Amino acid sequence: MIKLKILFLFFFVSVFQLVKAQLSPKEIAVLKTDLIKAVENSKLTDSLSDRLNNLPNKTGLITAYAGTLEALKAKHSWNPYNKIKYVKLSLNTMQKAINMDKENMEIRFMRFSIEHFTPSFLSFSKDLAVDRKEIVKHYQNNNFGVTDKELIKNVAKFMIDSKRCTAEEIKILKKFT
Repeated sequence: MIKLKILFLFFFVSVFQLVKAQLSPKEIAVLKTDLIKAVENSKLTDSLSDRLNNLPNKTGLITAYAGTLEALKAKHSWNPYNKIKYVKLSLNTMQKAINMDKENMEIRFMRFSIEHFTPSFLSFSKDLAVDRKEIVKHYQNNNFGVTDKELIKNVAKFMIDSKRCTAEEIKILKKFT
């Protein structure tokens, strides 16, 4: 009987850990808001990063948020060595996220924006064209999954403003701005 209780307890803890790894839609909305604030706040960047990195069994989207926070650590660092270290780490994490969820436009956009803002002389912007095409494909096919309308509009505007899209791609994107 004691073995059964221990087994039940182990099962309950394991299931709790799996559920805990997933953030609710409300928690993701708060996280997105906090990510915007983290652009100018290194302490928030660190605390969000710690929180996400401690989650077990991360989804592709959560992994991408963690990668975005690593890129923000590069932005906040004053040491050039650390800047490069965090950008490399960020791009590796973003690749893991894409491997986990290849069709997620939001993940592709996060990597695109990181590479867009990384100086080209560092040669870290190798996926810009592939991500741009993948993002535009989502707009072309009107394939956004559960992505909210505000994000769809903002991504389209960012892509147009990035000056990295062709005239044909801009025509597709402008329908959503």
